[in-house]
Amino acid sequence: MIQAATDAASSRLSHALVVDDHPLFCDALTLTLNSISDFESVATAGTLAGALEVIDTSDVDFVVLDLNLPDVNGLDGLVRLRKAAPEAKILVASSMADNRMICHALKAGANGFVPKHSQRAVFAKAYETVTSGRDFLPDGYIDPDGGQAGSAPADALDRLATLTNQQARILSLICEGRLNKQIAYELSIAETTVKAHVTAIMRKLGVHSRTQAVLIAQEASFAKVLPSGEDPS
Repeated sequence: MIQAATDAASSRLSHALVVDDHPLFCDALTLTLNSISDFESVATAGTLAGALEVIDTSDVDFVVLDLNLPDVNGLDGLVRLRKAAPEAKILVASSMADNRMICHALKAGANGFVPKHSQRAVFAKAYETVTSGRDFLPDGYIDPDGGQAGSAPADALDRLATLTNQQARILSLICEGRLNKQIAYELSIAETTVKAHVTAIMRKLGVHSRTQAVLIAQEASFAKVLPSGEDPS
């Protein structure tokens, strides 16, 4: 009995972070998290950059993440956040809740997925599930891969996960059709540095062109891509 109580207490997490660019939703989730667990602190961030700053200065062990942030595309933010906080429990809360996106989010490192329209009780159940070491999936979820391992999206995500945060940001900009000089200006780095990063990105992804890198990103829902017919090279 005493051991069970100790195990339950040790499973509780201390420092939470809500990452969403809508202040009202951040406030609502902060209240929700405080109502379902005794967190020592619940920080908020409206961008991935802000979230990474919090992680750098705090011992964050539970994250609620919106996928649609102003400085990321698709699963870019999740992949980079997982790399920055490998031990944290990450619960995605997103309106993009189709089966394919849920599947890819879990393969990208999320511990659970909650559609944004869910009630507080669902968030409470999700929290209890992920803190017990299990993945949380919303009611009605059907694995689009049929539960098969080694699918193409998983392989693409494995390769994308090897990118540094800077390389992931550059790949995201490449997917938006930015040229090297435009990327250099936006990131305040030299164009030669961008070229070196692009070379490293293609090597890590096992591709030989920028277009192929964009296709890898598309395959894993890592980023938004250009409409058909537009070449980002």
